[in-house]
Amino acid sequence: MRLKFTKMQGAGNDFVVLDALRAPLELTPLQLQRLGDRRYGVGADQILVVEPAPSPEVDFGYRIFNNTGDEVEHCGNGARCFVRYVHEHGLTGKTTVRVATVNNRLELRLRDDGRVSVDMSRPIFEPARIPFDAAGLAPRAEGGFELWALEGIPDVELAVLSMGNPHAVLRVADVDAAPVAELGPRIETHARFPRKVNVGFMQRLSRTELRLRVHERDAGETLACGTGACAAVVAGIRLGWLDRRVEVHARGGDLLIEWPADDASVVMTGPAVTVFEGEIEL
Repeated sequence: MRLKFTKMQGAGNDFVVLDALRAPLELTPLQLQRLGDRRYGVGADQILVVEPAPSPEVDFGYRIFNNTGDEVEHCGNGARCFVRYVHEHGLTGKTTVRVATVNNRLELRLRDDGRVSVDMSRPIFEPARIPFDAAGLAPRAEGGFELWALEGIPDVELAVLSMGNPHAVLRVADVDAAPVAELGPRIETHARFPRKVNVGFMQRLSRTELRLRVHERDAGETLACGTGACAAVVAGIRLGWLDRRVEVHARGGDLLIEWPADDASVVMTGPAVTVFEGEIEL
């Protein structure tokens, strides 16, 4: 099959975007892997699919696949690219768009300065909903949150939460020296995380600024991770390290994360850019 696509990026986190509005698009895991392959395909961290709205309350369906072919729950940088895509392709005239993911509803807004803001919904802290198997573990309390130690990974304490997908966040003194490639996969696949976990390495610069690297489930380290940035800021706020409006510096660019109150949604603002368009034979 011959497939049209659009290559996009948000803060260096890159995507292949596909239009499935006119006809269903059911790609096999091998075809999704081919799209994501940087040598034999287009190359992307994730593949995003624009689908018809599943209900009157939203404007579109939004599906996300890792470059391994696995469907995932959420991608914040992808959400920004999603709204840029539907607007640039004339699929909507709205500057605020509501979308349904596999497990959530998001509100996406194009700003006058060209950036995109995404209502990332409320963070989830209940271990069973993350999911995180906390049975038999005794966390250390700090601020208004908990830090968890895991069996087999000494000298590491994690803040654990979900932004619609699972995250574990650890604080490091120097993010450039952090053992992301070695420690990230060990935490990602730890038995305490039945659906695996994204792992954030956070260096606090001040109460309003941090640096972040993220090892993503099934994808390894990416240049930026929107949900990872949100998780790091929320964890930092709950632990008493950060204020409620924080600039996050990822290797691919900067994101503004705001969490106005404990019972509020997290809002992420950042860039979304079209790189090129093309066709590929799958």
